[in-house]
Amino acid sequence: VHLVESGGGLVQPGGSLNLACAATGSTFGLAVMGWYRQAPGNQRELVAVISSDGSTNYADSVKGRFTISRDNAKNLLYLQMNSLKPEDTAVYYCNAHFMKTGSNYWGQGTQVTVSS
Repeated sequence: VHLVESGGGLVQPGGSLNLACAATGSTFGLAVMGWYRQAPGNQRELVAVISSDGSTNYADSVKGRFTISRDNAKNLLYLQMNSLKPEDTAVYYCNAHFMKTGSNYWGQGTQVTVSS
């Protein structure tokens, strides 16, 4: 599985961005997909996950502001980010986890910077 993120950039506080993750392979629909982020000097942290059946889970810091979704027919994962704050600044990574095999895949990351 190869993952490629897009959609990052510079946005003012209160603004919005929509990240996308394109996946190769025919098993996308079986994976638990997630968005993680890593700010300078910090560990990588979970932002949101979505299972193959569409159930979601969010970090407390982004609940009510971010929405994760997936399109299994197109092998696409999304993260709609609204009401962005400076503390959301980080490199955002797409992750695919296959529970049966334990396999884990990462994209290369996309930079999100929230600043005035």
